[in-house]
Amino acid sequence: MAFEGLAERLQGTIQKIKGKGKVSEQDVKEMMREVRFALIEADVNLKVVKEFVKKVSERAVGADVMKSLTPGQQVIKIVQDELTTLMGGEQSPIKFSSRPPTVIMMVGLQGAGKTTTTGKLASVLRKKYNKKPLLVAADIYRPAAVKQLETLGKQLSIPVFALGTDISPVEIARQALEHAKEEHHDVVIIDTAGRLHIDEELMQELKDIRSLKEPDEVFLVVDAMTGQDAVNVAQSFNETVGITGVVLTKLDGDTRGGAALSIRSVTGKPIKFVGMGEKMDALESFYPERMASRILGMGDVLSLIEKAQANVDMDKAKELEAKFMTQSFTFDDFIEQLQAVKKMGPLDELLKMLPGAGKIKGLENAKVDEKQMGRIEAIIYSMTPAEKTNPEIINSSRKKRIATGSGTSIQEINRLLKQFEEMKKMMKQMTGMAQGKGKKKMKMPGLDSFFK
Repeated sequence: MAFEGLAERLQGTIQKIKGKGKVSEQDVKEMMREVRFALIEADVNLKVVKEFVKKVSERAVGADVMKSLTPGQQVIKIVQDELTTLMGGEQSPIKFSSRPPTVIMMVGLQGAGKTTTTGKLASVLRKKYNKKPLLVAADIYRPAAVKQLETLGKQLSIPVFALGTDISPVEIARQALEHAKEEHHDVVIIDTAGRLHIDEELMQELKDIRSLKEPDEVFLVVDAMTGQDAVNVAQSFNETVGITGVVLTKLDGDTRGGAALSIRSVTGKPIKFVGMGEKMDALESFYPERMASRILGMGDVLSLIEKAQANVDMDKAKELEAKFMTQSFTFDDFIEQLQAVKKMGPLDELLKMLPGAGKIKGLENAKVDEKQMGRIEAIIYSMTPAEKTNPEIINSSRKKRIATGSGTSIQEINRLLKQFEEMKKMMKQMTGMAQGKGKKKMKMPGLDSFFK
């Protein structure tokens, strides 16, 4: 994920100062030197780095910090605050028009993932905001761009307005706006053309589309993998066309993350969304405070809760709680929960949202073995209904049959059965603690085999 190297460096640096009962100016100076190197290495804009280091240093050597009871932790809080401010302070919501339809223009260079992001955004607006979006195919230059958007629309069951590639993008946009009013679409998302580089022709076309009706939002789609170039692109588009926000794609890739830390400061425009994967629901609202917490190893529990709420049926959750308490939880229930958790995203990314997960022995660089998860599913699917409900009836001959059916070994089946029993006990203990009944220290058995 983005920020991995930066997070590692910053967490290591702040760990040195965290427990200090007394912090000197020299301590702060040494810490900020490390922070500066970490930010430059992450491809953060040099001007932004200087300003950040200056602000943190000034606040960290202030009288309030030096005289406090926990100066080390105060310094970390300052770093977190300034990191949050650097990325925009608060989450910037979408601006919806008081007189629908809301018009959103998607702009950016070719190859940034603009068309895919357009589809993802429409999906988010329908699911999260209960909107009725219309996608507009106004990119007539890139081969198959219109077809790509139409395919995405079909996949998402969202209508696409297209007039082929022989009519001008401005005329397509004009007719699309009329069509949206007639069909009562409350959001129109216009997928505009990109180029491999910024040129006058591209910018003029975008200005002409803008002049039809002042859009409520102009989202610049930027590939986070391009690093410092992403900031330069954002600056150029903002100065020439005028953008209202940025969508960073491929933030889950092997990127240094400097773009996310620099764009707001350089352009003054907020990051509105981040693309965290290839699936059509892998577009998330950008929360500066949550991202700062994740970078500093403090977790992101709010995002984890939101993911759970979006993917877990609350009635089923209550039903499961009752099953845990009575230990009537079955392998059918287990596979259902496994599917729900997988919908939330890559499991190793979810782990990183837990506060302090990086400090738990064995989880510092945890990688969830997705193949192992598939093997577990294969084992459960090879069981009979009676075996899923009453695992205790699974004797040696049944194990042989299940192993053959799932392409696994008897040892793997024994391990899963043991873990399943331990998990049931653990979940009963957790629900008991949640209800104020548990006083024992909880153990987390059987998790090791899920990690590489």
